[in-house]
Amino acid sequence: MNVYEAIANRYSVRAYLPKPLEQDKLERILDAARLAPSACNRQAWKFIVVRDAKVRQALAEAAEQPFLAQAPVIVAIVGLEPKAMMHCGVPTDPVNCAIAMEHMALAATAEGLGCCWIGHFQQDSCCRILGVPQTAEVIELMPIGYAADAPRPKLRKALQEIVTYDKFE
Repeated sequence: MNVYEAIANRYSVRAYLPKPLEQDKLERILDAARLAPSACNRQAWKFIVVRDAKVRQALAEAAEQPFLAQAPVIVAIVGLEPKAMMHCGVPTDPVNCAIAMEHMALAATAEGLGCCWIGHFQQDSCCRILGVPQTAEVIELMPIGYAADAPRPKLRKALQEIVTYDKFE
């Protein structure tokens, strides 16, 4: 599958088969995230791979999204520099981690797996569950596994509605 096919095929999976995720696939997905660019190439992140069923259940509760516990793996991406800012005034951790997570999402799709970006969760609870120190913060959660649902039609705005040239219009 090429990158354009992965982009077209990726969707937010919210139901997972009770099938384990093969270690070689998981490592390729994590390596795709590792290769993502980051501000000043600092790679100020940690990827916490959660396989334990009780921990997955606790994260699902902290996220108020029961389907998370179905996935054989939940990856939590932790930003290690929550106060760092890019020169433009935008925080680095959310940007860096988002790039890495999207690399992960596209790699999962290429591996025939499903995933879902999860930004709705209780920060304090997730940090406690995962042992994340107060000097860092969970940016996103991503369940990964074999989809038990089917993609819905993608509703996206037309390119002309979202693209302008040379200035904001």
